[in-house]
Parts: sequence; structure tokens; C-alpha cells
Amino acid sequence: MVIVGKAEAKGLSELGEVMQLAFVPDDFDAAVRHWTEVMGVGPFHLMEGIHLEGMKYRGEPTEAAFDLALAYWGDIQVELIRPRDEHPSIYRGQYADVDGGLHHVCILVDDIEEARRVCDARGAEVVIEGALGDSRVIYVDPGRGPGSLVEILQQGESGPGLFAMIKAACEGWDGSEPLRRLG
Repeated sequence: MVIVGKAEAKGLSELGEVMQLAFVPDDFDAAVRHWTEVMGVGPFHLMEGIHLEGMKYRGEPTEAAFDLALAYWGDIQVELIRPRDEHPSIYRGQYADVDGGLHHVCILVDDIEEARRVCDARGAEVVIEGALGDSRVIYVDPGRGPGSLVEILQQGESGPGLFAMIKAACEGWDGSEPLRRLG
């Protein structure tokens, strides 16, 4: 193998490890069946009608709403997202065109403002920002478009407990109730 040039030693990976793989399938129900029946991942925990507080898409307010289902495959969280409307968001338009493939990855950070500064220094554009309760989130495009988005999440107080509950349900899952509604 011949390596030409030198790669940038630091990039967005300096913010933390990937903890989630996220998909925006054309057929949400078929995706849940695939992940639970073929991949053996589950159960998925469904949260419906989510709208981020103060949500902005490329700096402009948006009323986009979505459903999401979370499960764990070992230590990696798998997220399936279903847009509920046509409002501008990363789940419609140019960022949705991933043909069922990877839409984004997620990393957890302690300081979202510091993460934003790192992203800005690396030329990553913030395309979505908002809050869900006391959790804050930004999605950044490091410059490659669909399939390369990075979600950066600063969890509030309830976040770790929710993720731990979902992960515990996935450990040793017996295949029952593959889709469970939360809230």
C-alpha cells in the first residue's frame, strides 16, 4: 500500500467514540423487522412525535417532527428514524438520500459548546441544532454530505438512565415484543 501525503491527525474523532449508528429507512416497519429478525438486534424502543426545542435547520427555525426507535447491539446503539412531515430537516432532501444506508453516527460529549468550536475549526457545518429536555444536540456535516453526518449529543440528567434501560432490555433479549413504545 502506498500512502500519499499526510492525513490530518485530529478531526472530529477527537470529540469521542462513536456510540450509535443511525438509519432513515424508506420503510420503517420493514427496517425494524430486518434488525430484529435477521440481525437479532432488539427490542427497539419507540419514541413518537419528537420535536427538538429551538430546532434549527441550517440556522433557520423548523418544525420538523420525527419518530425514533433505539436498540443496542452490544455497546453500539442502533437508531431507526421515521420523519413525520415535510418540514426542512436532515431527514428530508439532500441528507436523506442514503438508499437505506448509514445516515449518521452519534458521539456523546460533556460540553456541546466546546464540540461546536472543534467542529467549526475543522470546517464542519452545523446543519441541525436543538434541545430535547435538558439534552442538547447538534448534527454536523464535515463536508461529504449524505451518510457522513455526525450527531453530537450532550445528555441531560435523564439521558444516561434511558440509554441504560434500553441497553439492559437488549441484553439477553428473547425475541418478544420487538417494538416497544415509550412515553
